[in-house]
Parts: sequence; C-alpha cells; structure tokens
Amino acid sequence: MPTSEIIIGCMSWGKWGKQFSTKQQVDMIQFCVDNGNSTFDHADIYGDYSTEAEFGKALVESGIPRKEIQLVSKCGIQLVGETRKNKVKHYNYSKEYLIWSAENSLKNLKTDYLDTFLLHRPSPLIQPDEIAEAISELKQSGKIINFGVSNFTPSQVDLISDKIAVSVNQIEFSLTQHVAMLNGSLDQMIQKGIRPMSWRPLGNIFRNETPQSLRIKEVLKELSEKYTVSEDVLLLAWILKHPAKISPVIGTTNKERILNANKAIEINFELEDWFLLLEASQGKETP
Repeated sequence: MPTSEIIIGCMSWGKWGKQFSTKQQVDMIQFCVDNGNSTFDHADIYGDYSTEAEFGKALVESGIPRKEIQLVSKCGIQLVGETRKNKVKHYNYSKEYLIWSAENSLKNLKTDYLDTFLLHRPSPLIQPDEIAEAISELKQSGKIINFGVSNFTPSQVDLISDKIAVSVNQIEFSLTQHVAMLNGSLDQMIQKGIRPMSWRPLGNIFRNETPQSLRIKEVLKELSEKYTVSEDVLLLAWILKHPAKISPVIGTTNKERILNANKAIEINFELEDWFLLLEASQGKETP
C-alpha cells in the first residue's frame, strides 16, 4: 500500500487550528507534494465536519493530479456540535452510515476514491458482519482502495479481520507512548502485514516536563550532536527504525518542520542508540 513515509495530518488546517484560506491550503498541498509528503490524513470530524470540504476545494484549485497523492480518512465518531445535532458523543458503524460517510468524504474531498478508509475508534457495539458488508460494497464500487482501523487493540483487529481484510491500524505511538510494542499490537501488524500509522509521534516530550521527558532530553541532546539533526527528527527516526514500518502522521503546519521531519527518513539509528532512548523513556534497563 503506497504512502509517503511521513504522512501529513490535516486536523489543524481548518477550524480546529490554523483556519487556512483556500489559497494557503493550495500552497501547503503543493509544498508537501513537492517535498515527498504525498499522503494526507483526514477524518470526517475535523473542524466540526468542515475541514475535508475545505481541503477538497483547495485540491481542485491546486491542479495536482489525483494519482500523485494519497488520501486517508476516518469515520464513525458522532460529535455533539454545530453541524450534527447529536444528543451525546457516540459511534455509528452501521452499514448504511459507513457507506454514507465514505461517500460524503468523497464529495467533500472532491475525489472518486479514498486510498484508505479507517474506522476512527472502536465501539462497544461493533458488528463485524455489518462492517464487512459495507466495506465490501465500497471496495467493489471502487470508492475505497484500502480499509483499516484506528486505535484498535489486537483483539479488536482480530474481530474485524476475521470478516474483512484490515490493511492499516493508525495508533498512538511514540517514545513516550509505546504500549503498542508491549501489548502485541505491532507484533500482530508485522505478522498480518498490517501497515501501522502513528499519531502524535513526538509524544509528550515537548509538551510536559516530567522525569521521563527530562531523561529523554538528556539522551537526545547527546545524540542530536552525533547525528547532526534536531531532537524532533531523532524521535521520528526512532519510530522509523521499528521493523513494523510505522509511518508517523505529523500535525505540524510549519514548512520548516515538515522539511526537518523528512530528514528522519535518512537516519539509521545505531542499535545501542535506539535502546538508549528506550531505556531513558522507561527509566530502567531494558528487561
């Protein structure tokens, strides 16, 4: 499944962040594509269900051929907000809703197909047979190419994949949140050929000053001099070293940071350096 190694997360492009104009979005899309970041990650809920349509308008104006980019979107979360008069936040994975949601994302993104369509979060009321029916119809009609999930545990992935092939699981994964290495998630993805994508790949290192982040920063300072890159690049390179072939989804809208992030692709951590960071994160010697 072709994607760029560093994926561009679009959650903050619209109402929930920078509120880019169409012109600014066109410029960002072109910049990302020109620099090898051809995969754009969306969800229907972003911007209170408005960001996909804004991106779609910009994509048309950019004139970039559809085959040169990959579009990822997620569905299922029903928010309480201005555009949907729900009584409570909940999840909807009925066959009718899944098909409607995919088609609505296609309309908003101004495209005939989604490269990847994900269930955004697991619901306690998931019915695998119904999901399989919906996804099969969407695939047969060419409206989606790949199907996957987001934030699903290994057992939840098994529940779905027994009925329909799962090719992606987008999870939270970083040096400070690496439970997926311990609970079987990444093992399962390697075993079943499922592509991992990681949201919040920089973790909490630059968000909170904790004993953990201070230990990590101490090691990062030393390694950034050795590899001659900034600390955020090393954090992405640490993820890319994993044999599951994880694609980080970066949320920055800063062009320099995007260019910087791409440097992580060229770094090959020495084995012991990788474990130095893991030890710093865990605060103890690797078992």
